Amino acid sequence: MPNLEHPAYPAADLLHLESLVPCRESQVSTLLSIFGERQQFSFPCIFIYGHTSSGKTYVMQTLLTTLQLPHVFVNCVECFTSRLLLEEILIQLQSRSSGTEQTSPVHCDTLNDFVRLFKQAVDSQELQDQTLYIVLDRAEQLREMEANILPAFLRLQELTDRNVTVVLLSEIVWELFRPNMGCFEPFTMYFPDYSIGHLQKILSQNHPPEYSADFYAAYINILLGVFYMVCRDLKELRHLAALNFAKYCEPVVRGEANERDTRKLWKNIEPHLKKAMQTVYLREISSSQWERLQHDGGEAGQLKGLSAHTHVELPYYSKFLLIAAYLASYNPVRTDKRFFLKHHGKIKKTNFMKKHEKTSNHLLGPKPFPLDRLLAILYSIVDNRVAPTANIFSQITSLVTLQLLSVVGQNDQLDGPRYKCTVSLDFIRAIARTVNFDIIKYLYDFL
Repeated sequence: MPNLEHPAYPAADLLHLESLVPCRESQVSTLLSIFGERQQFSFPCIFIYGHTSSGKTYVMQTLLTTLQLPHVFVNCVECFTSRLLLEEILIQLQSRSSGTEQTSPVHCDTLNDFVRLFKQAVDSQELQDQTLYIVLDRAEQLREMEANILPAFLRLQELTDRNVTVVLLSEIVWELFRPNMGCFEPFTMYFPDYSIGHLQKILSQNHPPEYSADFYAAYINILLGVFYMVCRDLKELRHLAALNFAKYCEPVVRGEANERDTRKLWKNIEPHLKKAMQTVYLREISSSQWERLQHDGGEAGQLKGLSAHTHVELPYYSKFLLIAAYLASYNPVRTDKRFFLKHHGKIKKTNFMKKHEKTSNHLLGPKPFPLDRLLAILYSIVDNRVAPTANIFSQITSLVTLQLLSVVGQNDQLDGPRYKCTVSLDFIRAIARTVNFDIIKYLYDFL
């Protein structure tokens, strides 16, 4: 017996919709009750919230597309200004009326222009006899726009006097949206996280045709047993399932076990799932690299520059600041002329090294250096001239906050602050590779 029933829509469409949105039948049924029949005025605004990967966007897209309801779907992250957002809605409306991609530009500078153009677009499409749905995904971005944008969308049905319903999709609760001066309250709907049973059912639907559904369901059960406590994200779990299934099937492919030998299959896949636990959400390596590591029996950390411990995303000049700080920490002061002065002449290492100086600077650890020396090295290694602006100094502060640099001594020293670089050689080599800088050529220990 089907779970979705509504007199306004064909039973075949509802049955097909139910197969596309497993474990979300109650939410879809509630939405259908709110929508009503095509020609009826629906609720002016619906606010749907829930954690990431709880099916909000997918359910709305599938529902509106399967039942062929007129709709506009906009991602507020892509349309990050009010003008882009309003123009994108109008462009999609005009594209629906023409049946092709809109090529002529649409100019909409103010909310008054949007209301006027919206009425014209709806009238030209003859949508007066059915509800038009405007879905705004990642709606929390509306809070960063002009103060009148969110209240306007909440009352768009009243402002335009048209049969339109605005659906806001967000990961945060409505209380963080509500303006201080008060506004129209939307119908609020919560999408809960998928339970382990729901995830088992959804992931088991993706079984490869060459294997039985029971065999793949047993694999998903093992996968969820390992990852469910640390990861509830459906997208991430689907990625992990696709990535490790080939390894799970190896004993069956080699003829060492059949599909019912769960114990042998578990022993084969267990060490590889433990490795995958270290990279959940991080995407440190690509899928092809992970498969190659599984085939070779290697460790994920063997790929240089890809570990989270040896790579971090920094602004362009922050990377050069960190490189300059490392050079200042591990090179003696007297070597600066050798490395950073263009016309220094031929100077051998023996000229710098004293007889008792036989210990590597890397074994002794980082030495403190003044700010002036850091900036002087920075100017030497960066191709373009960098002015000592507040931006550069703020990036130094950020590096200290990230604990990539540490401040030595008190901040009120008369001779200025002194710093030490706290990163490892592998870390700085990974950073230097991202800006095509060969740091080894500039280190005294490697001459």
